[in-house]
Amino acid sequence: MKIVIIVPSFFLLFLMSAILNYAEPDYYQPAEKSKEELMMDLFFSLLLPDVQKSVSNYYSDYLYTSPMVYPYQIKILKMEMTNGYRGFMFLVTIEVTRVVGPHIPVGRDQLTFTITPSEVILKSFKHMETYELPPNWKDIIKKKQMIV
Repeated sequence: MKIVIIVPSFFLLFLMSAILNYAEPDYYQPAEKSKEELMMDLFFSLLLPDVQKSVSNYYSDYLYTSPMVYPYQIKILKMEMTNGYRGFMFLVTIEVTRVVGPHIPVGRDQLTFTITPSEVILKSFKHMETYELPPNWKDIIKKKQMIV
């Protein structure tokens, strides 16, 4: 009788584990250690200075401390060629989670860039969500942010 109860329980745990491990995230993730992941990391490292500058500019009105954005906190929401196949003009929409101090998340933003071989232009910056700061970090707030 115990075997009948234990075996289905282990099977159910195994099945749930498999489903949770292979569930797709809400954005595209290339295979770990693949060439595609390497190219995505290269892309993020090249785009990161423009992302950081855009975030710093926007939040200079709201925070005394400039929030940071790290490559692993960027999600590509949409990427398209705007000048036809191999046209090297891109429209890229990303979502970033910005942090202060020891990686305390302060919010989520959506940025859209036009990228060409010679320049990166911020087309839009949309503040999506503000996270509550811990009490010992509230002194960095200049004024409350409004979700646009």
